[in-house]
Amino acid sequence: MSRPSDHYDAPASAGIVQPHLGFAGWLRWFWRQLTNMRTALFLLLLLAIAAVPGSLVPQRSSDPNGVTQYFADNPDLAPLLDTVQAFDVYSSAWFSAIYLLLFISLIGCVIPRTKHHYLALRAKPPRTPARLSRLAGFTARIAPAGTDAQAAVESARRLLKTSGYRAAVFENRGETSVSAERGYLRETGNLVFHFALVGILITVGFGGGFGFSGQRVLVEGQTFVNTLLAYDSFNPGRFFNDTSLTPYKLTLDNFDVTYEEENLKAYGQPIDFTAEVTITPRGEAAEASQVKVNGPARTGGTDVYLLGNGYAPTLTVKDPNGVVVFTDSVPFLPQDANLTSLGVIKVPDGLAEQLGMIGFFYPTQATADSGAFFSSFPDLEYPLLTLNVYSGDLGLDAGVPTSVYSLDIDKMTQLTGGKTGVESIELKPGETRELPNGLGSVTFDDANPGAQNGDFSGSVLRFASFDIHHDPTQLWVLSFAVLALLGLLTSLFVPRRRVWVKAVPEQDGSLRLEYAGLARGEDPTLESAVSDLADRHTDLLLSSQSATPASEQK
Repeated sequence: MSRPSDHYDAPASAGIVQPHLGFAGWLRWFWRQLTNMRTALFLLLLLAIAAVPGSLVPQRSSDPNGVTQYFADNPDLAPLLDTVQAFDVYSSAWFSAIYLLLFISLIGCVIPRTKHHYLALRAKPPRTPARLSRLAGFTARIAPAGTDAQAAVESARRLLKTSGYRAAVFENRGETSVSAERGYLRETGNLVFHFALVGILITVGFGGGFGFSGQRVLVEGQTFVNTLLAYDSFNPGRFFNDTSLTPYKLTLDNFDVTYEEENLKAYGQPIDFTAEVTITPRGEAAEASQVKVNGPARTGGTDVYLLGNGYAPTLTVKDPNGVVVFTDSVPFLPQDANLTSLGVIKVPDGLAEQLGMIGFFYPTQATADSGAFFSSFPDLEYPLLTLNVYSGDLGLDAGVPTSVYSLDIDKMTQLTGGKTGVESIELKPGETRELPNGLGSVTFDDANPGAQNGDFSGSVLRFASFDIHHDPTQLWVLSFAVLALLGLLTSLFVPRRRVWVKAVPEQDGSLRLEYAGLARGEDPTLESAVSDLADRHTDLLLSSQSATPASEQK
């Protein structure tokens, strides 16, 4: 084929010249890339990957004490991680950027698809193809004698309508056919899933801004009041207002733990934790409740979760004249599965010198071959408390906050244990020992003094660590999550298909009925569906003909 006389071939060296996009063109290109479904899926995967560091290192929002401990255990690595906001992953700039880009991408994907889907729902089914024999499930039947083409197609249309198809009748070159389609619910479910995903993103962000989480450790018998100052640690959302706290009291009455004692392979493992609490909303009667693992108590717009537990030995320190200068139940932090626990006691006033004690508590004390103590069972079978005593400056007078679970011994003198040549103080519940250098005495109080000799059950109080969480969008998140699940299931299991029935007059005067289908995506039941339609339609024509009087058939 010859080219026009004015055709010009550019030299091969000229290359391809790209059009100049300009600022608006580049913005349009960027928007199209961002609102591409592949980009949305990539951002969703990236968001999941970005959330991984939040499970590898403690977060300030949920475990501030763990962050403090991490800094103490990793003094070189922790500051580096802090510079990249690894301890505040879910509120970090990079996580928020991915979150917002995903939100914009989903909105940009879903809105055009919704418009397209709406127009498709209002449009007629496509015209019948000329050659149905090329399509899946093609089958042909001869209609009963005397069947009218228009009546056959109309009966097929009604049959398809009752089966949930959208149907339309077409005429083409003397051939009458019906075109039907179904499965638009599949795309509807897909859109519902994505809209629900956007709803989850919005509500989670809203809940994070207006909610809060706080932690409080309670020893058996202690009471917590839901006020800002009563929390051990508190992490409010960006828009939280402390006037929104609903006042109530929560008292830890008892903490029960059930341990495995029959299966030797799992001996000593905890089976159940139950915190028996009493909740008293302001102006209302007190009511008993329980807090279990994955079974929070709900009150005052908050969920009270059980985080951890351990023992809280009650110690009383007296001066040389027998005057009590310190008495408290001190939570000891568990160090192993058998609850060998570490605790710190600080006595800043009342004695000749400030006193600090580092204690180890063994619920069931046993001795290793090396002579070291350890706990062989987590329950109170043979409890023992050992104390190493230090005197000097506790570092409290400088006004710098210090952890209640650590003792800075740099400016203190060790009086017992270690290289002092003085044995550590050892106490069983109810026993009293003299402090070194005539400083006074220390008593390990028995919380159950009326028990029989040798029965240590209940002799040491337990503590429970609670996480008190408020999220005003929990119901919304649940609703959107259910919608997302329903939409996903619908998009997965509803087939999208088109079906055609054509009436073709034959030269011998008979009427041939052709049936075929076309699937959009995988549809393993399409051929059987077409065959079933042909059978049902043929039976319908036979039954309608038999119901017609013989005079009318003539």
